Amino acid sequence: MSPRSPFALPLRVLALAALGPARAHAGEEINTDRPDFVESSEIVPHVQIEAGFENTLDKRDGRQTRTLTTPTLLRIGLSQVFELRLESDGFTDATATDAAGGQRVHEQGLSDAAVGLKWRVLEGDEAGRPSVAWLADVEMPSGTTAFRGRGWRPLLRLVSEWDLPHEFTLGVMPGIGLDRTDAGAEFADGLFAVTLGNGFAPRWDAFVEVAAQQIAARRHGGNVVTFDTGVARRVTADIQLDAALFVGLTHEAPALSWGLGASWRF
Repeated sequence: MSPRSPFALPLRVLALAALGPARAHAGEEINTDRPDFVESSEIVPHVQIEAGFENTLDKRDGRQTRTLTTPTLLRIGLSQVFELRLESDGFTDATATDAAGGQRVHEQGLSDAAVGLKWRVLEGDEAGRPSVAWLADVEMPSGTTAFRGRGWRPLLRLVSEWDLPHEFTLGVMPGIGLDRTDAGAEFADGLFAVTLGNGFAPRWDAFVEVAAQQIAARRHGGNVVTFDTGVARRVTADIQLDAALFVGLTHEAPALSWGLGASWRF
């Protein structure tokens, strides 16, 4: 799931984040939601920006599509357990080509924005207790006409993360949301993802993941399931670079996506 162009935040919110960092992370390295689908259960200590470039390719029903997006996430730590989040797929460039007739449709614009809150309800430990957080957000019809969704669409997710032996981690994220058809009719859909990560070298992490990014009836878009893998490199304690690959496992999922990203903690 996963910028939406709402980065004109009230100055008082930024000032609050600057004056009241969630915690002093002396010696701790940046922890990001990127590049896998499962979100992090951690709360950022201050302000963090995670941005990237994603290229999605698909071919189905006689049509080839290519979509370029610039996913961006702004995270602001409000306390040790709460985090404000603003997110969007950002600038979007989409091209659809009819395989038979060669007709081509090209559209550009901004994707919808979402605002949300993360609440960490349990901190993990080495004894096997997971770190657990709730994420609640709502996607707003704020994008350019071609990429604007219908109405306000809420989404609720629960993230659980375990630290395993030999530098492995396990993350599980179920969720449920409310969406709308083009005609405005409401329907519920779900998601469920499992990711396995490993810190295979100092400041290097890798992951493999199976993500049901959408679980819905066929008339509402069907089940979008992908196999994902990628790596991340922490250049410094506050800067991370990443790369990821997503392969569609169902007919409704895009055939292939790849992305590059960078994250900064302030």
